[in-house]
Amino acid sequence: MSNSTHRVQGLNNDEVAADWPAITDREITWLSERFAPLAGACRLLWHSPRPMSAAAIVESDAGRVFVKRHHGSVRSAAGLGEEHRFIQHLADHGVPVVEVLRDRDGATAVEHEGWTYELHGVGHGQDLYRDAPSWTLLTDTAQAHEAGRMLARLHLASATYHAPQRSTHLLVARDDLIRAADPIAALQAGLDDRPGLAAYLARQDWQADLQRAVLPWHDGLAERLQAEPRLWAHNDWHVSNLLWRQDGRSTVVDTVLDLGLASPTSALFDLATAIERNAIAWLALESGEAAVRVDIALALLAGYRGIVPLSAERVHLLADLLPIVQLDFALSEVEYFEAVTHSPANADVAYHTFLLGHADWFSTAAGQGLLKALHAAA
Repeated sequence: MSNSTHRVQGLNNDEVAADWPAITDREITWLSERFAPLAGACRLLWHSPRPMSAAAIVESDAGRVFVKRHHGSVRSAAGLGEEHRFIQHLADHGVPVVEVLRDRDGATAVEHEGWTYELHGVGHGQDLYRDAPSWTLLTDTAQAHEAGRMLARLHLASATYHAPQRSTHLLVARDDLIRAADPIAALQAGLDDRPGLAAYLARQDWQADLQRAVLPWHDGLAERLQAEPRLWAHNDWHVSNLLWRQDGRSTVVDTVLDLGLASPTSALFDLATAIERNAIAWLALESGEAAVRVDIALALLAGYRGIVPLSAERVHLLADLLPIVQLDFALSEVEYFEAVTHSPANADVAYHTFLLGHADWFSTAAGQGLLKALHAAA
């Protein structure tokens, strides 16, 4: 979609041409007429290497601002408002999230020439993992413990937030299919509203694929999840979405970033996602058991339980949820690559590697070792 020389992180931890052009001075000039924090002379300091939107840090006379731009087919201003209201609720309840900035009319997102923009404060703390891909393995157990504690704090704050499901499936982490009694039937029933996903799946033997790779892990989960309350969750809890500061000898979370995947799922879904994001080196599975850090997973769990106790039954459910926690989001990525960026190669990675491959990995010795350790922690 872009002829820009801007480079971003690819799905294989490589550097690839960006789908979306880098944010330009012309765009900042337009935004400066609407957002007071961009008034005066502005300078682009940094372009994000993340691939699914364009983002930059801009310095103005008033300080530094984080600017994020989405293609209009992926996020509308109304769709971003769903996320922004959740962020404001968390802020009002003591979670150190980034500040969402408002324009001269009080809007937190604006649309212009086919794009949708949002502006945030840059947040407090050090961005220790700014250039780390989302599947980078975390190696610091103390940071994992602290990340678990902060996730629990977020869930306590979220418990009093009530809003409908997100208005889009695109690049949002949901658990609709996991909660469904029959995920294949539920997915089939929704394809009329998701033509991009339907077009991709028409080229796959997808029902047989899910029957083989997903349904064995799903057996019994829907019934057990009925007791697990819906909770608006972060759904992308990787250390690269946290800013850090030193507190004596400890490194603690100073700011929580990037709630773009947030939606009503559950606390266990969010915690399982955190374990998958931080404890498994998905880009280096060839290293066998070295690709998983059981100690990181257990530290995340221990940190979480230090704030929010979890019964043994819920820890067992957490472990059983882990092999298919990626199901809905993987299909969301398939839909994005098929319908928005028109990249069949990336759609294949999302489907074959992310959706099916991740589920299959949990049958390996390394995957089984992680699951057994989590069950033992109950």
